Amino acid sequence: MPLEILKNLLQVPDLASKSWIYEQYDSQVMNDTISTGGDASIVRVRGTNKALALTVDCTPRYVEADPFEGSIQAVAESYRNISATGAKPLAITNCLNFGNPQKPEIMGQIVKSIKGITRACKELDYPVISGNVSLYNETNGNSIQPTPAIGGVGLLKDLEHRCDTKFKNINDVIMIIGKTNGHISCSLFEREILKIDNKSNPPKVDLSQEKNNSKFIRDLISNKTINSCHDVSDGGMMVALFEMCSKNLGCKIDISQLIKTTNCDENTILFCEDQSRYIITASPSKINEIYKKSEKYSITTFIIGEVINEKIIINSHEIKIEELQKINNQVFEKNFSI
Repeated sequence: MPLEILKNLLQVPDLASKSWIYEQYDSQVMNDTISTGGDASIVRVRGTNKALALTVDCTPRYVEADPFEGSIQAVAESYRNISATGAKPLAITNCLNFGNPQKPEIMGQIVKSIKGITRACKELDYPVISGNVSLYNETNGNSIQPTPAIGGVGLLKDLEHRCDTKFKNINDVIMIIGKTNGHISCSLFEREILKIDNKSNPPKVDLSQEKNNSKFIRDLISNKTINSCHDVSDGGMMVALFEMCSKNLGCKIDISQLIKTTNCDENTILFCEDQSRYIITASPSKINEIYKKSEKYSITTFIIGEVINEKIIINSHEIKIEELQKINNQVFEKNFSI
């Protein structure tokens, strides 16, 4: 059952809420931080109505499986996260965290990772402006997973035209933007639920599609067409939907049209980690406008549900958001507090 799978995934450290850690630090120094905790943090440019969107991304299991494709994905996800706020991605910095470069296999990871970052940055017009490396990261001769962390920055020209991840209104329509193909390989669903430790075939990024989908999203946000936006990444669509919920607002999901279109089963649709996708919400009166714009951009768009009160419902099964949040919030405190 999808909701039982979701409960299990929300207890995995990869997806567990990190709020217990970051809430111990002051994120409001000088009061220029507008928001944190979404796809990207928003920091005001003092004395203007502009702001910077800032994010850090990497999925080490993808990079371990394929350093070239995994590094492209890390750049693309930072680009996607910035775009989801309405900001235009401008540039990246990086920190290349690897094991002992004197070992041929580690040096191979580094070389392929740099090539992947280069490819993504060139095709996305998203230059590298700084960076550093951290090497020889090993314990008892065993290397860490290769982790080329990507820090991205983007510009919001007008703070009034920005978006965040949370649902806003009951009866808002929920839509998935971008192609769903059902890529399960290297996903958290495969690792945690199917118990397959797959170190090959991470999801590939179509960079032209990435750029086009992100431009479409920024267009919707700049025109205030949508009410919330979140990229789909670790854990797939079902986890992204949970992350968009608040204590008072949940969702009712119907993916029957996606199942017909993709010929994938329900769990594959809900937990696959296909790239270049977003979930958006909008008032019903805006749906025709979104469809017209999606045709202009040649983008695949599906309605997958609506915003409701306090719970997630799928296939007549339901669970309270509060229960899921409690599970998700206690992982780090329970395991790491003294």
